[in-house]
Amino acid sequence: MLGIVKAKGAVLTDENGKEYIDGIASWYTAMYGHCNPLITKKVALQMQQLDQVVFSGFTHEPAIALSEALIKLLPNNQSKLFFSDNGSTATEIGIKMALQYFFNKGEKRSVMMAFEDGFHGDTFGAMAVSGLSVYNGPFEAYFMQVERIPVPTEETIDEILDLLERKLKNNDVAGFIYEPLVQGAAAMQMHKPEHLARILHLLNLNGVITIADEVMTGFGKTGTCFASDQIPVKPDIICMSKALTAGLLPMAITSCTGDIYDAFFSEDISKGFFHGHTYTANPLACTAALAGIELLQTEELKQHIQRIIRSHQEFDATIKDHPKVAATRQCGVIYALDLKIKTERYGNLRDRLFKHFMDNGVFLRPLGQTIYVMPPYVTTNEQLQKIYKTIISSLEIVP
Repeated sequence: MLGIVKAKGAVLTDENGKEYIDGIASWYTAMYGHCNPLITKKVALQMQQLDQVVFSGFTHEPAIALSEALIKLLPNNQSKLFFSDNGSTATEIGIKMALQYFFNKGEKRSVMMAFEDGFHGDTFGAMAVSGLSVYNGPFEAYFMQVERIPVPTEETIDEILDLLERKLKNNDVAGFIYEPLVQGAAAMQMHKPEHLARILHLLNLNGVITIADEVMTGFGKTGTCFASDQIPVKPDIICMSKALTAGLLPMAITSCTGDIYDAFFSEDISKGFFHGHTYTANPLACTAALAGIELLQTEELKQHIQRIIRSHQEFDATIKDHPKVAATRQCGVIYALDLKIKTERYGNLRDRLFKHFMDNGVFLRPLGQTIYVMPPYVTTNEQLQKIYKTIISSLEIVP
């Protein structure tokens, strides 16, 4: 374990004084840069006024202001927000909403649906809908019923729609959860918005609640505020965390349509949504999130995002035909390349690549034969070039 004692902008500093460019924004959280002065200043001021209060029977200005700001950013069909404290609980809540929606209406729908190789978190419902058994194997005997469909491609979309129609005939599917455009833990596998839109449209026709897991993709990473902004068919529920609070404090939000909210709004207490966390809507986390949203909407930040997108494109032109590279792909500031050699997700080659990156002052975490980059928006051109050069030099150790 390496001790990190300082972080600023796109740079981490260890206990020996060595610096590392954070090429993945510390798991896609610190997108505005570590210790961003605007965010830390606002949180420090909030800390002196209201640090924490239970969010049951009480509310507070940071939560109200954040809710108002976020509703303006979300797709137009989103009208209600539910606060929690991390990405796994954001998706867990979305799953519970979908299942209880039909329970409250007296309909028996108990099956969830998801993409193959998806990842939605580490709590039980989130694990159940995730398709990566490398993480969830010991618990699979305890999961709810989940039906899976392949991620669509140009060649398979029609076949997948036929498969989906057959699965929907039983009328028992409550919800479909998906990572829009990019599957993070599946080594940044990407799919096209038009294919996803056709799947969502068919699910809508069959009354299935659609749940967009934007925990990783949200807040500018795909080139738009949310990946769902690029898809004409909007989800019923959206799950948010990670960059929501700019990497400063843990918090999550699950948004939903008015129709879903109405299914829980009743004088019958049994129809209420009984889910809560001690630090739900913590005032400091809300303040950090509000500051992050303020930054995201500035012209300077938008230009940074476009600059990184162009820089990735230029790098791709130099690396995509390398004899050791099998494929490359990009969505917004997310860039990934696959090596031709096959290797285990956490095998020896992955460890050697990781060591090479760290030895050269770049923090990247390869997933098997996939090397990916998702840098903070404030990463400089010089820092980006160092990341790219280190990736190129790493290919020398690939058999």
